[in-house]
Amino acid sequence: MASKGLEDVEATSSKVCYIDGKKGILSYRGYDIKDLSDNSNFEETSYLLLYGELPTTKQLDEFQKQMKENRNIPESVISIIKSSSKDTELMDILRTSISALASSDPEYKDNNHEVRIRKSIRIISKIATVLAVVERTRKNEELIEPNNSLKHAENFLYMINGEKPPEKDSEVLDKCLILHADHELNASTFAARVTVSTLSDVYSAVTSAIGTLKGPLHGGANERVMEMLDEIKEPDRVAPHLDNLLENKQKVMGFGHRVYKTIDPRATILRKLAEEMSSKSPNKYFEMSLKMEEIMNQKKGLRPNVDFYAASVYNMMNIPKHLFTPIFACSRSSGWCAHILEQLQDNRLIRPRSDYDGEIDRIHSNIDSR
Repeated sequence: MASKGLEDVEATSSKVCYIDGKKGILSYRGYDIKDLSDNSNFEETSYLLLYGELPTTKQLDEFQKQMKENRNIPESVISIIKSSSKDTELMDILRTSISALASSDPEYKDNNHEVRIRKSIRIISKIATVLAVVERTRKNEELIEPNNSLKHAENFLYMINGEKPPEKDSEVLDKCLILHADHELNASTFAARVTVSTLSDVYSAVTSAIGTLKGPLHGGANERVMEMLDEIKEPDRVAPHLDNLLENKQKVMGFGHRVYKTIDPRATILRKLAEEMSSKSPNKYFEMSLKMEEIMNQKKGLRPNVDFYAASVYNMMNIPKHLFTPIFACSRSSGWCAHILEQLQDNRLIRPRSDYDGEIDRIHSNIDSR
C-alpha cells in the first residue's frame, strides 16, 4: 500500500540537510542549526548550503560582493510588478517575477555547474529586492534602491521601510532567514528537485518551489498563525478559543509537524528571540503564544513548529503578516538552490509510481446504452 503523502518515504540521498525528528535535531551540511543561528549570518549560511563548506574570509567577502552586485532587478520585472492587480497575492507576483528574471540572466542558456551557482546567487540576491518592490508598489511608495553598504537582512528591511532598521531587528531577521533556509525534503524543495530532474533550468525549479510554498499547509502556515492570534485578540481569550477549536476538531495552526516528534528546534530558537524582544517591549501576541503552547502541550501533547513563534517575532519587528510567507521564500531560496545543484550533480529523472486501486477490465459501451 502506498504511503499517503509519501510519509516516511526516503525519496533521495542528500548531504544538504539532516533531521532527527525524534531527538529534535536539525543541521545544515553537518552544522547544528543553533550553532549557525548563534554564530553565522545568512550570507555565510547560504554559502555553506551552496558549496558544502564554510567559507574563508576571502571567500565570504567575494560571495557577499556577488550578492550585493546582483541585488538590482530589471525594469521589465518592475513593470510586471506594477501592472499586477492589487488583489493578486504576493506569492503569485513573486512566482511570476522570478520566472521573468530568467530572460534577463546573461547566462540563461548555459547550464554547467559553476554557472548554476552564479544563477543561484542571483536568485537569492534578487528575490528580496522583488519582494521589496512589490511591497512599496502596493503601498504607492517610491521604490528604494538597494544599499550595498548593508548586509542582506538589513538591506531588505531598509528597502521595505525606506530607512535603516534598528540593529536588533536586522540581527533577528538574519537569524530567521538562517532558520528557514532549508529543511530537508519538504514539499517545495521536493517540487524544485522534481522540476530540475527533467533537466529544466534553475529558474523554473525555483518557480515551482514558490508555487508549492504558497500553500497554507506549507509556507502559508505562519500567516494563518497570525490570523488566529488576531482572532483571539487577548491573552485571557486563549483558553476558550482553543477549547472551541479542539471540541470542533479544527486544526490549530503552528502545532505539530510531519517530521518532528518533539519540539521543532527552530521553534525553540524563535521562542527565545521572541522572549528577548518582549522583555524590552511587552507584546500580547507573545503572551498569547506562551499560553497556547502550554495548553496544547497539556491537552494534545503537541509542540510548536517553526511557524508558531515566527508570527510573534515578525509582529514585534512590525512586519505585516502578508509578508510572512514571501519572506519565507526569500530565505528558503538558498536551500532550494542547494538542492537543485545537488540533484543535477548526480541526476536521475524523478518518476515514482502510484498504487492503482481503481477498477480494471471494464468494457466500453455505446453512449446510448448507458
